[in-house]
Parts: sequence; structure tokens; C-alpha cells
Amino acid sequence: MLKDKVEKFMSNKNLNMILDSLDEGIHIVDGDGVTIAYNKKVSEMEGLSAEEVIGKNLFEVYPSLTLETSTIMQTLKTKKAIKQNQQTFINNKGEKITSVNKTVPIQFDDGETGAMEISRDITQLEKLVENIGELREKFTNCRESNIDKSSNKTTNKDNNTTYTFKDIIGESTIFRKTLKEAMKAAGSDSSVLLFGETGTGKELFAQSIHNASKRSDELFVAQNCAALPKDLLEGLLFGTQKGGFTGAKSRAGLFEQADGGTILLDEINSMDPSLQAKLLRVLQEKKVRRVGGQKEKKVDIRVIATINTHPDKCFEKNNLRQDLFYRLSVVYLELPPLRKRKEDIEVLGEHFLKKYNKEFNKKVKKIDNKAMNSFMSYDWPGNVRELQHVIESAFNMIQDENIIKYKDLPQYLKERIESVGLSKQNYKSQLIDNDKIPSLEEVLENIEVELIKKSLEQSKGNITQAAANLNISRQSLQYKMKKYNIKKGDF
Repeated sequence: MLKDKVEKFMSNKNLNMILDSLDEGIHIVDGDGVTIAYNKKVSEMEGLSAEEVIGKNLFEVYPSLTLETSTIMQTLKTKKAIKQNQQTFINNKGEKITSVNKTVPIQFDDGETGAMEISRDITQLEKLVENIGELREKFTNCRESNIDKSSNKTTNKDNNTTYTFKDIIGESTIFRKTLKEAMKAAGSDSSVLLFGETGTGKELFAQSIHNASKRSDELFVAQNCAALPKDLLEGLLFGTQKGGFTGAKSRAGLFEQADGGTILLDEINSMDPSLQAKLLRVLQEKKVRRVGGQKEKKVDIRVIATINTHPDKCFEKNNLRQDLFYRLSVVYLELPPLRKRKEDIEVLGEHFLKKYNKEFNKKVKKIDNKAMNSFMSYDWPGNVRELQHVIESAFNMIQDENIIKYKDLPQYLKERIESVGLSKQNYKSQLIDNDKIPSLEEVLENIEVELIKKSLEQSKGNITQAAANLNISRQSLQYKMKKYNIKKGDF
């Protein structure tokens, strides 16, 4: 029966071709722990050929494994998946390999349960993280060597930041209110949570808060929580202790390196829940323990975190622990999207003209009326960052002209603007050209439906955020959605 099962897998050329084309390693075993599929990538990682593994029991090929240490055997035993398990091992070629594995139970046609392990090789990524950690540690040590012992102040003013509150541009009422709250937050050591869509300037605000605080002479460190697998992020944040696990070096994490300063944790809702629990403990006790270590070290650090999804939606998807949210949001700032502060577009445009005149060595004086009017009619899903890139793109298009015109704008933007304008024009022509005038109630309902759909689309189905955009209560929006048969799952 085993022979038949192996031959069935091996004879399926399409299946084997698909498995061998994957960038992830695939290892499949039957209910007895015998390998029936072993693709090219996992062969490269482990330094074993398919012939050495297929048809053999796991313990025959990997004698050092036990029922307790083998994730595949654990999955066979419990019938439960094991996610995001990182392991470092020495393969048959003597190479140190680090992988992130996911092991899941599978069921064959005959009803028997097997297991499949999917492995992603992160060896190079781990080396990159180690190099970044070492460079940051050297940078920290270099700064410390420049401290004037008598005055206890740094003579090197480089704190790893670029922006201050002077760099934040905007005159609209809603924006100035947020800016004023951020300036107040700089006067304390409380944790800050910044919520804003992509491109609204969350890191700019975070750096400005740091530079206006009493910690301004100390280090500001930023880390994107979505950029690294759980175990690498844990080691980078909290540090590692030599001997704590295979290949571990004694290295200070970002919390230790930024002691006395500020750490920015970008996209905190992308952090694994187990790491969120560890972070909560650091915030509460102000102590950090390295991965693999036993001792705790006291750290004096301010944490600023960011999310680009509304907190309620993070809770719904279990992407953010509520206890961590309450601990981080002692100061909660919501950065308004550009579509809610369109009166700032002109002043932002002038700012970017000055910036790119200097960079491109040009003398562009202004953005013409047609281009500016198109800016005002557009919703800017990419916010200020998108506006900046659009103006930079226009600088690449103009030659000897000193005015940015509509023709100089990126093609995608013109298509979107013209699409919106056409739909508005069609709607207006329907009202004017139609002999039968629709009832006022019908027209208002159509407008209401379109506004609700647009708001839900912009909030990606988040009812709380959509209601806030429409300036109505969540309950009112839910009632109207039910009335018009609008489902949030469509957005």
C-alpha cells in the first residue's frame, strides 16, 4: 500500500512539476510518518536528495528527531496545524539553515490522515537582520562614546531622525487639531498610538513627537512589524543570548539599544499575538529579557506605535490585543486622510514644488488651474505620499516649462479623475435630459446609496470608520445598509 501511495505521487508529473517550481519546501508524509513527497526546494535546504528520503520513515532519515521534537509527528498525533515555527539546523552539506515552517494535517483519498510541512528558507534574511542589529548596536555605541561625561549631554546630535514639527505642512482645522494634540503629547513619556491610512505621515509625526520631547538627544529607532517573521522580529526587538538556541549570539535588541530614547513600532497589528503579549509585559514592567536569556534588564524607553487599520477592525480580526491597545493608546492620535483636508492640497503643492525645484534644479512656479482643480476633485487613496509622488512624476515630464499642467500628470491619475468626472456628468445628464423628472425621494435615496457605498469602499468595510466619514452614528449606518441591502462583505 505504501509503495502504491508513493508511486501515485511520483507518477503524477504535473503535481511534481508544481511542487518543484515552488519557492517553499514541501515535505509530505503518510499516517505512519513515511515520506511520500519531497520537493526540490526542501532538498536544497536540507542537502538530501529525494531518493534518500521518499519511501522512508522520518526517524530513519532524521535519527536525531523524537516524537516531541518533530513538528510533522506532532501534527500527525494531534491532527492540529503548527504555524510559524522557526528552526535553525545544520544540513547534510554542513550549512547552517534557518527556516520558518508551517505544518498542517492533510487527508488522502482513502481517508487516511497525513501531514505536510511547508518550509520557507529565511537564512539570508536572518543574516541581514543580524547585520542590521550589529550596525545599530555599533551606531549606539558610537553615540555613547560621544557623550560629554561632565554635562551628561551628547555632542553628536544625530538621533536617527529627519523630521520635526516644523516639517509638518497643513492649515486645515481638522489637521491643526491633530497637530496640536501631538505637540501636547511630546511633553510626556506616555505611550502613543497613531492611526492613519497609508501615506498620512505617521512616522513624520512620531519623529516630531520624539524631537520635541525631553528624549530628543537620545536615539529614535523605527521597526516595521510586518517586515519580518515572528522569531526574527522577536530577536531583533528583545535581543538574543549566546547559547540560548542554536547559532545564537549575544546581541542587544532594539529596546536595549534605544534605552533612554524612543522606539517606533510600525504596523503593530501585524505583530504575532505572542509577541504582543511580551511587548505588553515590557511596557508594564519596563524590563526586557533577551531570547534564550534568563536575566531581565531595566529599560527606560518610550513606545510609539502605528496602525493603518481602524482599531475596531483590528479587534474583529484578532490582529491586535485589546489590553495592548489600551496600554499603547494612552495618547491616541488619528491622522486625517487628505480627502478630509483638501484645503491643504494647495499649500502641500507649494511645499513639494520647492522641494523638487531644488532636487531637479528647475524653476517651476506653480501648478496650473486645471491640474489643481483635478487635485481637488480626486480622493487621494494614497494621501499626502501619493500627492508628493504625483508632483515628482510631473517634474520628470516637464522640460523647459515653468508650470505643471494637467498633461504632465501621471496617466493613472488622469484616468481616475476623468472616470469620476464622466460618472458625475452622466448622472447630471440623466436628470436634465430625461423627460420624466424622478421624484426627489428617489434621487436622494440614490445619492445616499452611492455615498454609503463610497464610504464603505474607502474604509474597506469598516462600519465604524464609514459612519464617522459620513458623520452619522454606527447604528444609523447599519439601519441604512439593511434598508438598501448593502453588505459590508462586498467591500
